[in-house]
Order: sequence, then structure tokens, then C-alpha cells
Amino acid sequence: MPSRPTVSDETEGAILARILPLLSPSSSATLGPGDDAAVVSAPDGRFVVTTDLMVHGPDFRLAWSSPWELGWKAAATNLSDVAAMGARPTALVIALAVTSDMPVVSLEEFARGVSAAIEQLSPDCGVVGGDLSVSDTFTIAVTAFGDLEGRAPVVRSGAKVGDVVAVSGALGNAADGLSLLFRDAVDEDGRPDAARAARLRETEAERLAAQLTPSPPIADGVLAAVAGATAMLDLSDGLAKDAARVAAASGVGIDFDSATLGPDVARALGGGEDHSLFATFPPGTALPGGFRRVGTVVASPVAAVTCDAQPVDVAGWDPYAGWDGGRG
Repeated sequence: MPSRPTVSDETEGAILARILPLLSPSSSATLGPGDDAAVVSAPDGRFVVTTDLMVHGPDFRLAWSSPWELGWKAAATNLSDVAAMGARPTALVIALAVTSDMPVVSLEEFARGVSAAIEQLSPDCGVVGGDLSVSDTFTIAVTAFGDLEGRAPVVRSGAKVGDVVAVSGALGNAADGLSLLFRDAVDEDGRPDAARAARLRETEAERLAAQLTPSPPIADGVLAAVAGATAMLDLSDGLAKDAARVAAASGVGIDFDSATLGPDVARALGGGEDHSLFATFPPGTALPGGFRRVGTVVASPVAAVTCDAQPVDVAGWDPYAGWDGGRG
């Protein structure tokens, strides 16, 4: 049986010719892939832009994530950053540095994962360009653009004393899935093990999905902005840690209500990578979409973040703090 062609067997043009037809087009692009740059409309004269890296080792393990899942997550996490500004995602630019022995079919699966995430989470968005190179370390770089549609951006510094603190999306599920992988999908030496990960998927698919293929509530970003959200961000590093960022930017404190955080309060406060949306709203606001109240903005607290008026640990996700240099 002939071996599958790898990146080193194909030219860049040949690889791109296989990948580009698999990617979702953008309704905002007036000129898509094929030239030196794309052209994307900005109807109100401004656009939101964000960028993010995913590096094999600190950010993902190939023994645990399929190329399709990596494509999904790369798209979803960047769409969430745009949504957190109260903008509608319009376009993605994706650059990949891949190992020379990576099968070209893996890049096709990555593209299919990107398109699937866009179709489900933000169907008006699409990939308008990018780049492809070779490296010893598989690296994914995504730049995302968004349209504010005439609204002011929802920033971290707008929270006011008395505002309602609300969240749309899950809390702690992604960290739970990651802990499961590090516990049950490693070999005797603690290294990521693809075979054990495959067996784990058979019994814990839902818990793993929160980490490997997160589904942020992208549409709720615009809904929050329209409803008058005073501050907002993407919960990438954990509820307590990200709330502390809003508190610092706004010069306020955030007090969570433990009764609203579920049975495992520590898990809800400390888990990272859920990519849910955290927002504050004026008192009396009818919370839009999937937002639910979890606390209140308070004045000049002893600690930036409290729960039931007691200080909480603001440690959260840090891709480098616990990285042992392994990949897998």
C-alpha cells in the first residue's frame, strides 16, 4: 500500500491547492485567497483584530488532538476573542508551520476542522488567507477580524459598582477534560499516549470535547453589546483570573455568588480554556442569550476577586507555568 504524501513530498502550491477549497469563504471578503493579500470590508470604518498562537507542547499534544480538532479549536478560540469585544467575526487569516513529515491529509483535516467550527459558531466568517512553512515544532497562528457594526467596543475597563456579573457558557469543563487527559492518557513515564487517549474517548467523549473542541457562545458577544454590557472578555484563563483583569482595568472588585457557580465552586473559579464569555451589565438589564448572573461588581474590596465576600485565589490557566518541555 503506497504511503501517504507528506509535506516534504509536495510543493507549497500543491498543498494549498488541496487545502483552500476546504475552507469556508467569508461573506465580508471582497477579495479572498489567491493574491498577496485579501480585501475585507469594514462597513463602519473600523475593525476588531486579534491574534493567537497554538504551539505543540505548551498548547496542545498531537497524541491527544486530531488535526480536525486542532482546526476547530484554532478557529473557535479566535472567534471568541472577537465576540468578547462585542463584534461579529468576519474573517480569519491562518499561518501554519508544520513538520516536514506531516501527511498532507492531516492539513486537509485541519482545514475541515476550521470550516466546521466557522459553520457552527459564526457562519458569516471565513478564511481569507494565510501562510505555510516548515518547522521542527508544529505551530498554528490565527489572526481574526470582526465588525463592530456601528457599536462601541465592549472593553474590560467599563465595569461599574452595582453592575451584574454574568457568564455565558460553561465553567471549569475544559480544565476538567485536560486533567483527565493528563491522568488517564499518558504512559508509565507520564508522556502523552495516543492509544490510551483513543480508549479514553470511548468513555469520556463529552468531558474531553470541552478541552479539545470548545464551543464558545459567539453570537452572545453581539447580544451582550446590544443589551448594554459595560465590560466583557473571553474566559480563556479561568473565571477568577480573568475577572481580576476586569477588576484591575475598571478599578472595581468582583464578588461571585457561590450558589450560582454550581456544586464545585473551586472548579468553576479556577478552570481555564472554557472560552465562555464574562460580562458586566447595568442593574436591571434583561440578560441576553445564554448569560446568567454569577455575581456583582463591588467597590474597593480588600481583594480584587471575592466569592461570598471572601478572597479567592486568582491562579488560572498558564501555558508555561507547568510545562515540562514535553510535547507528545
